[in-house]
Amino acid sequence: MKIKILKFISTLIVFFITPNMTMADTALDIYMNDFYSKSNEASKILREIEANLKEGSREKVCSRQRKAARLGLLANKSLIRAFEIEGKTPPMETIKISQKRWESILNEC
Repeated sequence: MKIKILKFISTLIVFFITPNMTMADTALDIYMNDFYSKSNEASKILREIEANLKEGSREKVCSRQRKAARLGLLANKSLIRAFEIEGKTPPMETIKISQKRWESILNEC
């Protein structure tokens, strides 16, 4: 009986004394997750539009295309911000090319 009580008390002490660390998202993680989720969503919308056009449907093409372009532009901003937080220089050539692509998609309709 004494052994059980000692084990119980020692277990409680270990749980209360040892620090509990939580894995909180850093600002970098938040911006990178935002970049990936928005760029994936934008690409998904464009794939859906492409599939619909192949089927002959032009339903809400422009509005969905604009939505995808806005998401892509926001994703680029998140990527730039993530690089700034990391203290690294973003690959501006690549980002500018992506920016132009999204802007052309936005302005085509």
